[in-house]
Amino acid sequence: PRRGQESDGRTELKAVTYSLLKRLKERSLDSLLEAVESRGGMPSGCVLVARTELRLGGQAAPPHLLLGKLFRWPDLQHPAELKPLCECQSFGVADGPTVCCNPYHFSRLCGPGEDVSGLATTSDAPALSMVSGEFPCEQSRWVGRAICLSSIPVFSQAVTANPDSSLLSPTDASTSPDAVKRSHWCNVAYWEHRTRVGRLYTVYEQSVSIFYDLPQGNGFCLGQLNLENRSETVRRTRSKIGYGILLSKEPDGVWAYNRSEHPIFVNSPTLDIPNCRTLIVRKVMPGYSIKVFDYEKSCLLQHTADLDYTDGPYDPNSVRISFAKGWGPCYSRQFITSCPCWLEILLTREQMEEVRGKPPIAVLARGSGISLITQNMMGTL
Repeated sequence: PRRGQESDGRTELKAVTYSLLKRLKERSLDSLLEAVESRGGMPSGCVLVARTELRLGGQAAPPHLLLGKLFRWPDLQHPAELKPLCECQSFGVADGPTVCCNPYHFSRLCGPGEDVSGLATTSDAPALSMVSGEFPCEQSRWVGRAICLSSIPVFSQAVTANPDSSLLSPTDASTSPDAVKRSHWCNVAYWEHRTRVGRLYTVYEQSVSIFYDLPQGNGFCLGQLNLENRSETVRRTRSKIGYGILLSKEPDGVWAYNRSEHPIFVNSPTLDIPNCRTLIVRKVMPGYSIKVFDYEKSCLLQHTADLDYTDGPYDPNSVRISFAKGWGPCYSRQFITSCPCWLEILLTREQMEEVRGKPPIAVLARGSGISLITQNMMGTL
């Protein structure tokens, strides 16, 4: 009976969606076809329809819910589960006369308690990520929480990959002339285990694609970064990056949308539990978005962080994202440097000053050695 009910529900969904598609103009249908065929890999226009409610299963169903349910998420139940991407005309518009129903202009939201790794395990690690100036080996208990590694000289010997590639240049093809006039808001470092590969990628635009293989589009192409003697584990993981992620600066924070076919894993100061020693790593499934850095929480942490839970300097403005492989108490990989392919998102001083309205505490520390680390970090940014 349940299988029959599911079949009936699918039939009804197709019938209701068909009545919606008949309202679309040819240009909108072309955009929808392009988006669905490329699974969001090709840039596609908005598919705008009047904000009318159709009925599905006896309940009101807005257009973007219907197409999202048909083409991407069969278990989708409520429009509140969806978030428009920053490139969509529906972004930031709550009740306009029209709504975009391009299913690849939306992502699903990660709820606050979904896919949390490490909550049930107590560790000796401090609440916020640490930087170790020595970073000698995996036996350092803070190594898994190391952030802003790119700023420390011993780890900044990047392997320059394809230096002629415009994808790695500060004058990237995705950077418009207007964007060049603006200051950048973050830098992105790509790591394979303990080795940084390529140069820091500077982001000027409001959003940036970070990918291995994208049919069309601009951004940070990890597939063009060359490194000799890659391990087979790294090669396999790189092949899973695919469309990668879309990183966007939005009014409430920095968001990451998982465009790949494999999960990503995220650790951030604003995803941590305040004054808790447990490492929190969030698992983000394909098609989902998560706020990887919350401006409001960051401001609160700046004033309420308990330094008794820290053991040295840390950068509260850095985010770590691992492709396909998790780390932390629930995984065999205890440290981010054990992950084959991962990113370090370094928010700039200027960005945080703009958010907080005053000079941020770029690095908090107890003990000596902070000046050198701060200087190195500022030099990198």
